[in-house]
Amino acid sequence: MRILVIEDERKVASFIKRGLEEERYIVETAADGEAGLELALHNHFDAIVLDVMLPKLDGFSVLSTLRDSGATTPVIMLTARGTTDDRVQGLDLGADDYLTKPFHFEELAARLRSILRRSSSEKTTKLSCGNITLDMVTHFAYRDDVEIELTTKEYALLEYMMRNKDRILSRSMITQQVWKHSFDPESNIIDVYIKRLRTKLERPGQPPLIQSIRGVGYRLRDMIQDEPEEQSE
Repeated sequence: MRILVIEDERKVASFIKRGLEEERYIVETAADGEAGLELALHNHFDAIVLDVMLPKLDGFSVLSTLRDSGATTPVIMLTARGTTDDRVQGLDLGADDYLTKPFHFEELAARLRSILRRSSSEKTTKLSCGNITLDMVTHFAYRDDVEIELTTKEYALLEYMMRNKDRILSRSMITQQVWKHSFDPESNIIDVYIKRLRTKLERPGQPPLIQSIRGVGYRLRDMIQDEPEEQSE
């Protein structure tokens, strides 16, 4: 799942980002209200962690604009001021939860899981492809109901491919969505992680789940057919 953290205190933003990435979320950050609002309005996020006191545009204004635009993305607000008036204002504007600084990361993570479960009541929290299932709340992966242990980047790569199953994904698309930066053209980091996923997901003698499209990228097949891998590398 993709989380946006809008927080101007660098240490706090880094602390939250690191913790959420260890929980296998894909995290983007913004250091002011204007940048955060721009990201929130033009990108998909499953939840937003939003500080109240921000430069350029405060958190209440960001939240108000988001809700006025029709965005229903769950929002947890952070504030150093734990007054009742602040909490009421945030909740009235459409915040889903409120957390007062300083806080323990474990509480933030628990509150995030809670609002994600609530927001997912009308939509599935799981992705499936063939006999592979990915639970986006617990971050567990299963093959035929047997749990598969994945690293943070393996999870992020598998989630991205499952959201785009049967679609050819170029290396640049994977890099942008999973790693958020560009590699040296000679780097084989994506190939290394694809190989790791294949080792964990695929079974000897069965058609491959992940196809290599030479010179382009990769494709995760949903309906496995008895056919050779297309232009495998």
